[in-house]
Amino acid sequence: MTTDQKVLVDRLWSFCDVLRDDGLSYGDYVEQLTYLLFLKMADEQTSLLGSDPIIPPDLDWKSLLTRSGPDLETHYTHILGTLAREKGVLGVIFFKAKNKVQSPAKLERLIKEFVDKHEWLSLEADLKGDAYEGLIEKTAQEGAKGAGQYFTPRALISAIVDVMLPGPAESVCDPACGTGGFFLGAYQSILERYPNLDPDQRAHLRSGAFTGWEIADLPARLCAMNLLLHGIESPDSDSPIHVDDALREDPGKRFELVLTNPPFGKASGATYEREDFWTQTKNKQLNFVQHVVTLLEVGGRAAVVVPDNVLFEGGAGETIRRRLLHECDVHTLLRLPTGIFYAQGVKANVIFFERRPGAPQAHTRELWVYDLRTNQRFTLKQNPLTRAHLDDFVACYQPDNRHQRIETDHFKRFTYDELIARDKVSLDLTWLRDDSLQDTENLPPPHEIATEMLEDLQSALSELNALTELLEPTETPPLGSAND
Repeated sequence: MTTDQKVLVDRLWSFCDVLRDDGLSYGDYVEQLTYLLFLKMADEQTSLLGSDPIIPPDLDWKSLLTRSGPDLETHYTHILGTLAREKGVLGVIFFKAKNKVQSPAKLERLIKEFVDKHEWLSLEADLKGDAYEGLIEKTAQEGAKGAGQYFTPRALISAIVDVMLPGPAESVCDPACGTGGFFLGAYQSILERYPNLDPDQRAHLRSGAFTGWEIADLPARLCAMNLLLHGIESPDSDSPIHVDDALREDPGKRFELVLTNPPFGKASGATYEREDFWTQTKNKQLNFVQHVVTLLEVGGRAAVVVPDNVLFEGGAGETIRRRLLHECDVHTLLRLPTGIFYAQGVKANVIFFERRPGAPQAHTRELWVYDLRTNQRFTLKQNPLTRAHLDDFVACYQPDNRHQRIETDHFKRFTYDELIARDKVSLDLTWLRDDSLQDTENLPPPHEIATEMLEDLQSALSELNALTELLEPTETPPLGSAND
């Protein structure tokens, strides 16, 4: 970290600590910082780059600098309320915006002593973007108050991007984009692997390459600002982030690459009646799998994080797995270790597949499964997952040529015939011996045993929910109906 980076990061944290004394969470702080940074960057775009102003003069950054005390607080609240009704990036960032800095003096310090002291557009993207990303990660660590449900471990994102190899001209979609981790991972990977982009590729990467959906306001605004601070899009551009339920309808757009970690949790309670879906279910993770297939253009590639129940659930789950294996090349499955997500009690995997054109025969020929779960124990603080823990998976994946794969203790090949013959076409495939079941003298700590028990119970509950849904009575058609 350079001296400038350290100074900026230290100041970011110092102001966060000041505001936390007033009861603001990290999430509140980052949210308020997002509003102010956008106003400052919009002002710089006009004053430094000569662009047309996108903020009315009576609502712009300079209008904040001329006020103090309660007058400043009142004006800031007025700005937020007015901009909340705008569209584009403005609308995404300021939607339902509220001032949560209760002290006018501290608000003035944040505006005049910190944000106004820097020319944010001229700062290196790594400097300002990485600092902001660090703040977002901190909010994810705040438990129930944080943004953990929207935050995918960056080590996992890095490994997924490294095997998916996004190209500089490709379109990348995340229908559950959270704070934008997959977009930034793909963006940085492309810049590192293609140092000599032509003007068209560079323009595409900065505007148009990324499209996301996010149902919640807070992560959507954090994502939009995260992209801006990393040099993607501009304050006056249309927002690449749509604040909406991605599952509601087929957007009509198709993408070459889909990278996503849909939200974990119980069934959504909604059944989406979509003609492009293979079957109807209230399980939102299964619906996301179907939705991703729709989003992909023929030849498009996907990496989707899914909980265990997607691999073995009966009813709609079995139908979806059969169709997925038939219509796509489902070539790789990564079994993830527990203890790596901020959402507790999650047993998850990453499914990698490619969309194929319609054909009578199944497109999946073989599924390679990498087991990173058995005999692996991680925690968020004491033993967090790092990129190095995923190096062997990336090497085994053979991203440059998947046909050169070889089996190892952790990487096994299963043929399509083997998969289709399994009960419910279950993809919950294991073969390694769990040493903890054999070594009773060296059991893990009680809290780890309790956590694993909770994860097993939650997986069992998902199965019961699916069974209940499957057994729900259907309406009997009246006599003489067309269904007779």
